[in-house]
Amino acid sequence: MKLRTAIFASLIATVALAGCQGSVFDGVEAKAERELPSKVLAKIKAKGMNKTSPVMARIFKEEGVLEVWKQKTNGRYDMVASYEICKWSGKLGPKFVEGDRQAPEGFYSVSAAQMNPNSQYYLSFNLGFPNAYDRAHGRTGQHLMVHGACSSAGCYSMTDESMSEIYAFGRDAFKGGQRDFQVQAFPFRMTAANMARYKSDPNYEFWTMLKEGYDQFEITKVPPKVDVCGKRYVFNQNFPGQQGISASAACPPMSQPDSIQSAYSSYQKTYDAAFSTALNKSSKKDLAPSIMGIQEAKLVSDWSARRARGEKVSRTPPSLSPASSETPGAPDTAAPTAIAQTPAPATTTVATTAPVTPQPELDQNVTASVPVPASNPVAAETTPQAVPVVPSPEKKSLWNRMTGQ
Repeated sequence: MKLRTAIFASLIATVALAGCQGSVFDGVEAKAERELPSKVLAKIKAKGMNKTSPVMARIFKEEGVLEVWKQKTNGRYDMVASYEICKWSGKLGPKFVEGDRQAPEGFYSVSAAQMNPNSQYYLSFNLGFPNAYDRAHGRTGQHLMVHGACSSAGCYSMTDESMSEIYAFGRDAFKGGQRDFQVQAFPFRMTAANMARYKSDPNYEFWTMLKEGYDQFEITKVPPKVDVCGKRYVFNQNFPGQQGISASAACPPMSQPDSIQSAYSSYQKTYDAAFSTALNKSSKKDLAPSIMGIQEAKLVSDWSARRARGEKVSRTPPSLSPASSETPGAPDTAAPTAIAQTPAPATTTVATTAPVTPQPELDQNVTASVPVPASNPVAAETTPQAVPVVPSPEKKSLWNRMTGQ
């Protein structure tokens, strides 16, 4: 009896310590209802935001960062948290076809129905790929997520602790009445220096189109209204007399608010000068690998299909460029347990922004309503290791789980 009591006391102490790491109590406290940390809630209040005010997210592949922005009482958004992406698969560039292992780039919209509290990858939300732009270009794929468990084959994967906070931001915003939140996924921060670095990339035209939406958010600090017509994204446009537009058909007559047009024109002049200067400078930063278009995407997709059938294939996906940008040392995809262990402590930076080239400000007299979004780290590739699928253990009582019986 004394021995049993001593063991129980020791286990309770272990549980208390492990609980600080956020792993032991996953089966006791509902993951999806976990509150944001007190330091994040304090930052929300200090920035003039409400806990349930609207949110949006920005993803940058090359920098390996996911930012959460939240609406202030003045209608504009401010960054409230930044998280390291644990793993994203593929290379810079958009997703083309099912099985190409590419994480999407573009503008996506996440509704409450796309949130998954019962995800096998801890918690997740579906990006909504393919969106109208993707469908207009015949792009295929499904179940493209932002999720926990640090494992990816076309998704953006976070540590469980990071995903817990990101999920909570979205959940609270839905409780406050937000219908859906925008996710902007970019290959890199779309500065003049970065755009000049990738001027010769085959995806440059696509990235230039995304940059217009990036710029308009930088100017207004309001998520842009996103539409698709003429097989391209258009931002903050009005379509007088139109009941609806077609993503594949030519764009009908459209107009943009004068305040945005004026601010964007001024912004563009400053950018053009910085871009010209950057082109004449040699960057010391290496280019990240990028996908060489649909041809490479189909090669990888075929490799994925043959691998899934158990055929003998190369250990790494075929490539038309030097290397892949998957994070070294990160696990390949495997069937996770219902509650995945956090691979590493989450790195969370609250309201921290890296220094950037000064950008033109929008005139403070300009007013902008918050539009409703439309519906929907870089290193050489390492050889993926086969990860065995471990059967889920039988359910045991809490005492047996703690004692290992």
